[in-house]
Amino acid sequence: MPRIVECVPNFSEGRRREVVESLLQAIAATPGVVLLDHEMDADHHRAVLTFAGEPEPVMEAAFRAVQRASEQIDLNRHRGEHPRMGATDVVPFVPVEGITLDECAAIARAVGRRIGDELGIPVFLYEAAATRPERVSLADVRRGEFEGLREAIGKDPARAPDFGPSRIHPTAGAVAVGARRFLVAFNANLGTSDVRVAKAIAQSIREQSGGLKHVRALGFSIEGGRRAQVSMNLVNTEATPIHRVLALVRDEAARFGAAITGCEVVGLIPEAAMLDAAERALQLEGFHRDQVLELRLRQPPITEGTTVASFFDQVAAGTPTPGGGTVAAFTGALAACLAAMVANLTIGKKKYAAHEDAMREVRERAGQARQRLMALARADSEAFEAVRRAARLPATSPEEEAARAKAQEAANLEAARVPLRTAETCLLVVQMATRAAQDGNRQAVTDAGVAGSLAGASGEGALLNVEINLKSLAEGADKEAVETDLRRLAAALRRAVEECRAAVSSTLEAP
Repeated sequence: MPRIVECVPNFSEGRRREVVESLLQAIAATPGVVLLDHEMDADHHRAVLTFAGEPEPVMEAAFRAVQRASEQIDLNRHRGEHPRMGATDVVPFVPVEGITLDECAAIARAVGRRIGDELGIPVFLYEAAATRPERVSLADVRRGEFEGLREAIGKDPARAPDFGPSRIHPTAGAVAVGARRFLVAFNANLGTSDVRVAKAIAQSIREQSGGLKHVRALGFSIEGGRRAQVSMNLVNTEATPIHRVLALVRDEAARFGAAITGCEVVGLIPEAAMLDAAERALQLEGFHRDQVLELRLRQPPITEGTTVASFFDQVAAGTPTPGGGTVAAFTGALAACLAAMVANLTIGKKKYAAHEDAMREVRERAGQARQRLMALARADSEAFEAVRRAARLPATSPEEEAARAKAQEAANLEAARVPLRTAETCLLVVQMATRAAQDGNRQAVTDAGVAGSLAGASGEGALLNVEINLKSLAEGADKEAVETDLRRLAAALRRAVEECRAAVSSTLEAP
């Protein structure tokens, strides 16, 4: 079983896209790491990046990102709504598969020690990695923020860091490094500009003040003071589901004569949490999860041959879906299968015993990529259908026109983001194919080459879909983010395919 850990570092930069792009590059350049998501918020002046992989690559990527942030972010010039004490404010490690929370805590301590020793930044361990009870809560660790900690550290023994110097870094501040379970970052925007209302609601609902368990909340002013927001971290959506939190926020807002105008999820959210919220909101009775079409489609088909033949017929039928984006993901999944095949042809052979562990990793990661790409093949068709539905919405009044425009923008954005994720996963497949070409069974080296070339073509095809969907997006931060990812992935795919071909040639030419 693979050991997969997720890292979700938060950086004190939400306005300079070039800085966030540099952080993304530092992470993406680490072999063995998959970049999953990134968010920027100008009001909070904060960026949240999400990546995952085996422990060692994730640890290296986290350190590289902290180092890059220390070079490019100066907290003396930072002003934003969100509390912060460091250029890299917080670095949590989250167990995903084959790894425990305690092991993630050990990872956090190792990374924290390295940050303190090599970068000269004071490090405070929190949550599952905390070395003392009063530092379990991130809010307690971050108390006073950068400015307050600058005065207290080195003077107050209670504010001594776990690693690094007992003095604040002059520009990068300090960093909290820890381990935790998966959390959902969930915000509720209010129809009032009075931030006091948001702060009062936050105080009522958060666990620390006697509210809902597993809920942390703060009140902020956003959009230049035009709206107030209740910003929440939901650390256990099974025990305290989203719908329950939302209902309490709505009730508390009503006490102040305010309403919720919209909600947002920052970063990733488990599928089960979203389905649970939908079931509760719709008050479904006698509902079973296998009634969800996509979940049913994920179940193994009766015969794979019939399913593949049916897919070919659907592509050739002349209907808009499945189209190029779906085909790109499908062929990327085939490339992942081929990379796994080379690994399987290597494992157990005495001649390649030295590369056994490497090939097992290739097999596992290629298998994961295959599953992701099959899911993305479905998601691409779904995204296109959502664009078509939005275009058919009525527009007989100014209100309906505005609603349709908003729906179209959201659908077009998702239609661009899905093939981006396809290209990101295809990049991983090319990298796995390269490792198979370098260390795998030499009799199958051309199979590894086919896998790399096919995955590269699939990724490039997916990016063509990104390009065409960009034309439908309004100018703004979302479009800029997609354009940035497009450029990054296009360059990375070209390099990766060249490296794969070079590896194949080198193996073929070797005596």
